[in-house]
Amino acid sequence: MVSAFSPPVLGQCLSETIIPDVKTTLNLFGMHLRKVSGEWDYPLHAHPQYEFNYVLEGEQLFTVNNRSYIQRAGDLVLLRPGDSHASRSGNGQAFTYFCIHFDIDDKLLISLLSRLNHVLFPSASNIAHKLGPILSKLVDISGSISGDITMSQRMRLQSAVFDLFAQLWEAFSIEANLSSPATYEKIELAHQIRSRLQGLVYQQFKLELPYDSHYGIDDIASELGISASHCYRVFRQVFGNSPRVFLSEQMLHEAKVLLDDPNLSVSRISGILGYRDIAHFSRQFKRWHGTSPREYRESRQ
Repeated sequence: MVSAFSPPVLGQCLSETIIPDVKTTLNLFGMHLRKVSGEWDYPLHAHPQYEFNYVLEGEQLFTVNNRSYIQRAGDLVLLRPGDSHASRSGNGQAFTYFCIHFDIDDKLLISLLSRLNHVLFPSASNIAHKLGPILSKLVDISGSISGDITMSQRMRLQSAVFDLFAQLWEAFSIEANLSSPATYEKIELAHQIRSRLQGLVYQQFKLELPYDSHYGIDDIASELGISASHCYRVFRQVFGNSPRVFLSEQMLHEAKVLLDDPNLSVSRISGILGYRDIAHFSRQFKRWHGTSPREYRESRQ
């Protein structure tokens, strides 16, 4: 489900694959490629973002939470939010490194990052081996930037960073699976529940099923072979709210997207979203958003 839209005429669709919503927000901060002298010394500090630090040439001495690490060419350091760290040359000679600070709202990826106790990933490690080619690509892109960044350069950077996270996920999930399979499985289960909830919203408005139709969270739990109470508990532990709250948020999102289309009447939108009448839809929308659908639409004009 990529966004709300009017459903196709039933019977005309021969096959389809429904892709769950992708709403990941990634923020990049202070990305830089830097060559420094042997006298270079960065003082102890901390920041609220994750950091990747990748050495291209020479040696860097990293001190993280009072522990020292020698980082050589091809080695990768991962810092978590709040880690106190300082760095300088590891051998008194010049060295070159590439650095990315980032935060991301994907809770599954964050959970994996937070459960790994490693700081230094040597060049021979599986993770550094998998991420090395993409980090080199990011270095090449960064090295081509002089002055203001262009739109194409920004898009290439973002594309490469998401590719980095794809490789990161594959490499880290293996290690996380070995170190904490129960926790990993719980997070995977929560994401399966969320994907099915997203599909439920999509099917609801696509087929114009009643909003309160019989199929719902209990059925999803049954299909996954778990109890409804376990479904609620796992989902809340991973995402911080209940499946019903998530469903409401999804329905509100779809309602807003549809209301932004001036060619659709509020009555039509009510039907698309599966409400039995416009009054029912209006009451529910106001409960979610604090304004009526018409007031929301007027505020967007």
